[in-house]
Amino acid sequence: MQPTDLISVLDTLGHPRALVLGDLILDRYTWGNAERISQEAPVLLLRADRRENRLGGAANVCQMLRGLEAEVTCAGVVGTDDAARTVRDMLAEVGVRCDMLLTDAPRPTTVKERFIGRAANRHPHQILRVDSETREPLCAELEAELARRVLAEIDRYDVVVISDYAKGVCTPALLRQVIDAAKRADVPVVVDPVRTDDYSRYRGATTMTPNRNEAECATGLKIERPEDAFEVGRRLCEEADLAMAIVTLDRDGMALVRPGSTGEVFPTKPRAIYDITGAGDMVLATIAVALAANVSPEDAVRLANVAGGLEVEHVGAVAIRRDDMREYLVAEQMPSAAKCIAADALVRQVDAARARGQRIVFTNGCFDLLHVGHVTYLQQAATLGDILIIGVNSDRSVRELKGPKRPVIEEHDRAALLAALSCVDYVTIFDEATPELLVRRLKPDVLVKGGDYTMADVVGGDFVRAQGGRVVIIPLVPGVSTTKILNSAAA
Repeated sequence: MQPTDLISVLDTLGHPRALVLGDLILDRYTWGNAERISQEAPVLLLRADRRENRLGGAANVCQMLRGLEAEVTCAGVVGTDDAARTVRDMLAEVGVRCDMLLTDAPRPTTVKERFIGRAANRHPHQILRVDSETREPLCAELEAELARRVLAEIDRYDVVVISDYAKGVCTPALLRQVIDAAKRADVPVVVDPVRTDDYSRYRGATTMTPNRNEAECATGLKIERPEDAFEVGRRLCEEADLAMAIVTLDRDGMALVRPGSTGEVFPTKPRAIYDITGAGDMVLATIAVALAANVSPEDAVRLANVAGGLEVEHVGAVAIRRDDMREYLVAEQMPSAAKCIAADALVRQVDAARARGQRIVFTNGCFDLLHVGHVTYLQQAATLGDILIIGVNSDRSVRELKGPKRPVIEEHDRAALLAALSCVDYVTIFDEATPELLVRRLKPDVLVKGGDYTMADVVGGDFVRAQGGRVVIIPLVPGVSTTKILNSAAA
């Protein structure tokens, strides 16, 4: 299948209604520089400089479904602590309906606190995780109330998603009622199972998405090579009465198996893997949305491969949006075209790159009639960091700066020429007279201008320095300029 075909599939997803049942988790991150060994004990000393909360578990699945433009209702149980209030607020903020989210005062809301250390301000790695949780099953009263609320509305949804993290919400009795009711209402059920050797609790679901280890544990079979997942998938279909099994195989992609079929492996593209956190949730959400929209299982897996691959390129769980998937698929078809993106999308890419410890380099200009001076300048700028971004003046902006006869080449063509350079990572067009607003949004680590500028002349230079960044002036190639080329052509 070509990228253009998957783009067409992506455009048919609509806005399905999804009900998510499972264990909600709050992920807390503490970021900092791992500077030295403590004098008190032989442990790393982390100098914290940033803290953030993210949704995890079933709450993260809700968030990811919202990123895929589904209408989402969350069903589960939290405590009465600060973590519960944070989870509710964050779900509401992304537009998740929470009236099926019950409260259990004695139950602590599950919190996973991760400490992320950077070496020399770069290359972040998780150095410790601290979990606060209970794994006790729900009491009979809460189990009955949750079942009552879910069953009362289950026929209103296009898909039911079960996100089981073994924290007590997904009891066998509750799952039995929900799966049976969904089956009667002809609503597909997609399950992310817990690691166990007994999947009977999920019997009758439409599909499950166990990873390699979970599938091996459930069946007692080993997956040494991708094709081994076929027998595992058949066993899962038989024992859990599934319409299909989808086994995720990390670097080997995914295997789709139907009862009585030989199965098919869908390989994934090699990725720069920064963090696998959230990848399983992203795959689950994508398959759920696709099946809810009556997309074929094969295309659902193909889309999930794309979404899961994009997820592992981020640090921590991040909701991959349809626009992110579309940009990736466009890049597969036309690699340089994906470098030309709007400012909003660029800010997201920069945030992700910065979380990976990469240094952002920014420069700007009209770049009318791309010449050797430009190319040399950009190649040198690229050596100053990891990601080189170019802000290109729009046609209107160029006319204000250069007069009514400029630019010679229109803005999208100028951006495309710059994007074709291997040293350039992203190009964005700005319409203002100066790049000040863009610089403030991107917060680059290095701001670069050509040798015809002084430090005092660089727009945004004071802001970048105040943020701890630096401004660099790169000498021009002698005797080369757009104006000289145009004057020579007119002579």
